[in-house]
Amino acid sequence: MTADDLVTLRRDLHQRPEPAWREFYTTARIVDELESRLGDDLDQLFVGPEAIAGDHRLAVPDDAELTRWYEQAQESDVDAATLERLEGGYTGAVAVIERGEGPTVGLRVDIGGLPRPESEELSHKPAAAGFRSEHDGAMHACGHDAHATIGIGVLERIADDSDFAGTLKVFFQPAEEVVGGGKSMAESEYIQDVDSLLAMHIGLDHPTGEIVAGIDGFLAVSHLEAAFTGESAHAGGHPEQGRNAVQAMATAVQNLYAIPRHNDGKTRVNAGVVEGGSAANVIPDEARIVAEVRGETTELMEYMKHRAEQVLRSAAEMHDCEVSVETGAEAPSARSDDDLVSTVADVAGETAGVERVLERDELGGSEDATYLMRAVQERGGSACYVGVGTDHPGGHHTATFDVDEASIGHGIDVLAGAIERVSSEQR
Repeated sequence: MTADDLVTLRRDLHQRPEPAWREFYTTARIVDELESRLGDDLDQLFVGPEAIAGDHRLAVPDDAELTRWYEQAQESDVDAATLERLEGGYTGAVAVIERGEGPTVGLRVDIGGLPRPESEELSHKPAAAGFRSEHDGAMHACGHDAHATIGIGVLERIADDSDFAGTLKVFFQPAEEVVGGGKSMAESEYIQDVDSLLAMHIGLDHPTGEIVAGIDGFLAVSHLEAAFTGESAHAGGHPEQGRNAVQAMATAVQNLYAIPRHNDGKTRVNAGVVEGGSAANVIPDEARIVAEVRGETTELMEYMKHRAEQVLRSAAEMHDCEVSVETGAEAPSARSDDDLVSTVADVAGETAGVERVLERDELGGSEDATYLMRAVQERGGSACYVGVGTDHPGGHHTATFDVDEASIGHGIDVLAGAIERVSSEQR
């Protein structure tokens, strides 16, 4: 692929962002690009339900939401037969190149957009250049359009112009933004024979020309949803007859933030959604909280989760209400292995356009690539998460986020080079 081809593909994906498990157009477009560019060089391509362990999907939207996005994708020019394979929100793909004896190397790239509107200001390049999101309320605000493009570029580079020996698997993972897709790919059969896994992210506040060979500091995360139920009553006439669900919710919010921090490492809690009630003069009988807890290790996340569940149930009991608590999406912590970090750093240092190589940095957030990393590591393999710097005028997840498209080529060069180096070192 030429630099112009890469830009064209990235901009096409940028125009059509699709949130978690709704990546219908995106997956079909990736499949079309792989089949047309690689042809017989692509040995296997697993699509939709073939690519994931469907029972392990997390944070799947309701059927009406899936149908709305599926029908929208049907109006586009992607292959209808491919779309049919994705119906029901079974998105994503795994592409495989086999080149004889050698290690099995994996590359994980994520493909989903975010449910947030994109800036219309002409100072925002996608708006000025005509590739702003066409989907109201959705945006590629984290660079996953570039990630998918890099994944395709790496496959083509290895197929056309490398001495790679072994098997390369590229995991085009859906639903990262809700930490919902990593587990389904980590539980699939395709990860089980991977000897070395690379995952990547563009940006992360590192400029164009900078590569982070190994990113650590992944916070394990768990999402919780609590539904409080009380009894309504007239707030003026008979307030004593009510059981106030909002009061229980408010008590829970206050005490979630009072959970003691832990001596063993970083912990986090956030009540991101709090809602309930219907009118000023009605004792509310329903309220809900959507919250998350995080920890520097999986064990610390479990500590926070246990304490959060105690808080939610105690708040309900204090105000004579009931509460149901459901666990949503989760992701563990992980660490990049030294051997792969060294390999990536060596390759990056020899790559044109790379001006600075950092051996390690911390993410400081959560990422469900950790499911795949740990799946490989627990079977005796190694894994590494690579940062590809890009100048982005807006921060990640903001309305003005964009990528410097030169960094797409840097990502392909470094990752393809590292994959080839791993192959030569391990065979």
